[in-house]
Amino acid sequence: MATNLKSILLLIALALGALTFYQLMPILSPFLVSILLAYMGDPIVDFLELHKFSRTWGVVAVFVLLSLILLVLLLVLVPMIGRQLVRLYELTPQIIDWLQHSALPWLQLQLGVDGDVSSLNQIKKLFSENIGKTTDIAQLLLSQVTSSSLAFLGWLANMLLIPVVTFYLLRDWDILVAKMRRLLPRKREGLTVQLIGECHEVLGAFMRGQLLVMLALGIVYAVGLMMVGLELGLLIGLLAGLASLVPYMGFAVGITAALAAGLFQFGVDPYPLLGIVAVFTVGQLLEGMLLTPLLVGDRIGLHPVAVIFAILAGGQLFGFTGVLLALPVAAVIMVLLRHVHELYKESNMYGQQADHCEPISPCPAEQTQVCDVPVTESP
Repeated sequence: MATNLKSILLLIALALGALTFYQLMPILSPFLVSILLAYMGDPIVDFLELHKFSRTWGVVAVFVLLSLILLVLLLVLVPMIGRQLVRLYELTPQIIDWLQHSALPWLQLQLGVDGDVSSLNQIKKLFSENIGKTTDIAQLLLSQVTSSSLAFLGWLANMLLIPVVTFYLLRDWDILVAKMRRLLPRKREGLTVQLIGECHEVLGAFMRGQLLVMLALGIVYAVGLMMVGLELGLLIGLLAGLASLVPYMGFAVGITAALAAGLFQFGVDPYPLLGIVAVFTVGQLLEGMLLTPLLVGDRIGLHPVAVIFAILAGGQLFGFTGVLLALPVAAVIMVLLRHVHELYKESNMYGQQADHCEPISPCPAEQTQVCDVPVTESP
């Protein structure tokens, strides 16, 4: 009876916690971002502590580094990306012309593809009518953002709250982890710590590994394409690095977009196109031989399909908050499913092997087991 009462109380507490979380979702985003930033920055602060820095000064050093990176992004990278986006907007009618008069006729001639250009004409007309209104569009977006003073102030407060919360979480991270560990039930502490350690390994392999690989590949692709002379090289390179969240997708998306942009800009001149192929080939070689072994290693990571599904499902169910929680929740579910699978294989439901089995190998590629089962010879 007491056990049932405890189970009921636990379920009620979990339900109340889930309901509270759902009600507080509109204000949780800055706190979740701060938790992710503190989780990412804790190893750097621990490294600085090993080199005679105090915890507080280590956090300050990390914040100074992040502030410099953010300043460079705001002053250099963001304006460059903005100019390339405007340039892409201006080039869209010319790209549509190229598709109508060069690409589609070639496809029709070589492959017999029947292309309908009516929709392309409508898109071209839409862009042509609005090219001169690019600055007006920017002003319109700004006016929409600032139209609601209360919403704008809320967004600004959230942005200012993130560094403050991150600072305190990062400074007291080890203390908070130790206090949470002391709250664990003594009988379940070992198993719980083991499961949390495996979740940490999965998240560390992905967030501190794959995300750094994405950043490095984005830089390699962007710099390489700009050196080749591709007008949209920065934009395509950064998009290819971002798509590298899923292995090999960045290469496929990037080289396809870059070759299409190269054909539009350079025509059939082979040297720039070979340069584009060389950039992505070098990027893939660096990823396979240097970046992934160095930054990710042989640690367990999330399967690419699990990454895609988790992000899409989190965004569909809980919006931006769900996107932030998608990967941590996916890591926990993956670890729990692995242990459930092991328990299932050890259970009677799965079935036990016979006690007396002798392994034999009829061929080098296979191994089977022959059990002590009586054989009846035919007369």
